[in-house]
Amino acid sequence: MSIERPWLAHYPEGVPAEIDVNQYASVAAVVEEAFERFRQRPAFASFGKILSYGQIDEMSRQFAGYLTGVLKLKQGDRIAIMMPNVLQYPIALFGALRAGLVVVNTNPMYTARELKHQLEDSGAKAIVVLDNFAATLQQVVAETHVEHIVTTGIGDLLGAKGAVINFVLKHVKKMVPPFELPHAVRFTDALSKGKPHPLPKVQLGHDDIAFLQYTGGTTGVAKGAMLTHGNMVANMLQAGAWIGSNMKHGEEVVITALPLYHIFSLTANGLVFMRLGGLSWLITNPRDMPGFVKELKKSKFTALTGVNTLFNGLLNTPGFAELDFSRLHLSLGGGMAVQRAVAERWKKVTGCTLVEAYGLTETSPAVCINPLDLKDYNSSIGLPIPSTDVAIWSEESQPLPIGEVGELMVRGPQVMKGYWQRADETAKVLGADGWLHTGDIARMDDTGYVYIVDRKKDMILVSGFNVYPNEVEDVVMQHPGVSEVAAVGVPDEHSGEVVKLFVVRKDPNLTVEELKKFCHDNLTGYKRPKLIEFRDALPKSNVGKILRRELRDEKKPAA
Repeated sequence: MSIERPWLAHYPEGVPAEIDVNQYASVAAVVEEAFERFRQRPAFASFGKILSYGQIDEMSRQFAGYLTGVLKLKQGDRIAIMMPNVLQYPIALFGALRAGLVVVNTNPMYTARELKHQLEDSGAKAIVVLDNFAATLQQVVAETHVEHIVTTGIGDLLGAKGAVINFVLKHVKKMVPPFELPHAVRFTDALSKGKPHPLPKVQLGHDDIAFLQYTGGTTGVAKGAMLTHGNMVANMLQAGAWIGSNMKHGEEVVITALPLYHIFSLTANGLVFMRLGGLSWLITNPRDMPGFVKELKKSKFTALTGVNTLFNGLLNTPGFAELDFSRLHLSLGGGMAVQRAVAERWKKVTGCTLVEAYGLTETSPAVCINPLDLKDYNSSIGLPIPSTDVAIWSEESQPLPIGEVGELMVRGPQVMKGYWQRADETAKVLGADGWLHTGDIARMDDTGYVYIVDRKKDMILVSGFNVYPNEVEDVVMQHPGVSEVAAVGVPDEHSGEVVKLFVVRKDPNLTVEELKKFCHDNLTGYKRPKLIEFRDALPKSNVGKILRRELRDEKKPAA
């Protein structure tokens, strides 16, 4: 099916319509080029320690040598990495990829049940785990295929200061639950043991799997999206072409607060900026907002990526507004809808437009990005990036005219190979013609800009009218007394469903009546919330995305 591409006429200057995915054979080839090109430049920073591209090259070589020379792991074997943003992450990541292994990115906050499922499903033979989460692994490791365990502490690569950090975390803050993994090897010992072994000679191609990126855990059993080296190379080149012309090679400092095990951070901060020779400033615990602001004070940051709740959290943290934003020229929001109120406040405080992008785990992840020279927030997710087709389809899987609302469909070299060992689930979302069902409701205007209306499954049906939570939340966030909000549908005997709001107050004196009046003035009848409940906090995913489903599924009587 051929489609119109109205967006090409509105591309930023210098951005090509297509990228050449054959420029690199694998992610390892991209990484190794960066190691050579930017050898002396800083690559990753954490807790004041900075490692250069040359040092990351050397340590990841050693880790690759350990995996293949000592553990005898073979190309295609799976290795899980269960760590937050610490220096060991990129070393383990690049070492595994250079050894030809498949990386299984693992959320450190997983429960024992979730971890067991992921390790079992992926068939991972090895795991690198931070001490803080090793007790969870201990509970399930005997029931998995894991044969080799590498453990590490937050401070292990930080020198003398690191020993102090490890001691405080374990004995003072009690953040490392006791664990017993008798055959585990320490990360630093693994590097030493791998040193005598040469970097393995591995032939990698576009069809080889680079990552099993698990997704959909909140909607049932988590599935592993098979992201190939070709998928990842394509998305690096696509996103790189889009942002590269605005970047100074070897001079960018990107704040990496989203965890590298999340696909947005992995591709954008871990790989795209690396190809540009940037310094990735790792934030280990972004939930500690005062600590986060202290880290920002230390770095001359030029770029910051995040989700809406992260930007909102920073804006509400004392001291943030006083930071030096003179070098900040890229603020990129993805992972969830950026809200107008947050974007407008961000621009006012930092002077930098919060640019919204859109992607999925299944698309490695970038699909659409707004032009980086955007003057103001435009409520769009932007234009489809190079080599990407986007269409809006009806329920009957027919393309809809420009301006119509339907399901957003994506086709391009960044679309996953499928779900690991789940042909049935793959068939539900990925057609033989390469079109991927995103599950997002959207429209496209005549210039090619795409607007997400909402998630298909989050839509609320009030007396036959579609109500999209994003729109309601966007309006409510404009009330000065509101800090965070989630809108969900709850059953109603008269209209099928009604809108219920869960609100975290910025102003403790805000009342239900006052908020209802605000909604009355700004929303048409069927979109107005019938129920409002104030909360101290809203449930969030590991990257800060508000989990509407958890609120919707609560078995509490409506207040």
